[in-house]
Amino acid sequence: MTRFIALLLALIPIFLAVIGIKLMRDTVFAILQPPIPALWMQFLIGLVLFGFGIYVFGGFILHRDRKRNKVQARFRK
Repeated sequence: MTRFIALLLALIPIFLAVIGIKLMRDTVFAILQPPIPALWMQFLIGLVLFGFGIYVFGGFILHRDRKRNKVQARFRK
């Protein structure tokens, strides 16, 4: 059960990153999504969502690998 909850928590930032990629792709093809008023704002929101998703998921992986001593010396605390 614990692993299932961890999987669900890991899927949230991945889902945000996927939405960010979709918004940036739609901006490149000039497809404006309804709640967003401008293309530049859509691209910025997509970039922020993508960056946040990758940042959180990467931090989760780094934290897990630090606990298991599987990182290089420069990443250890």
